[in-house]
Amino acid sequence: MIGTIALAASAVAGGAVAVEFYVVRDAATRKCTVVDTKPTTTIVDNGTFKTRTEAETGMKTMKVCTSN
Repeated sequence: MIGTIALAASAVAGGAVAVEFYVVRDAATRKCTVVDTKPTTTIVDNGTFKTRTEAETGMKTMKVCTSN
């Protein structure tokens, strides 16, 4: 019984995938966006965040994202 509980707990923990959010800048439009898949383009500044809200807040403070 204890083995079954341990196996179930490890399956739940192992199934949880950490989602990261990235701030990227489109070279053509010069606009920054938040994406939830690792980009093939350059990530802006230190643009890796644990939540979308953190990424959106961080994007507002990145000079390359706020200047035209």
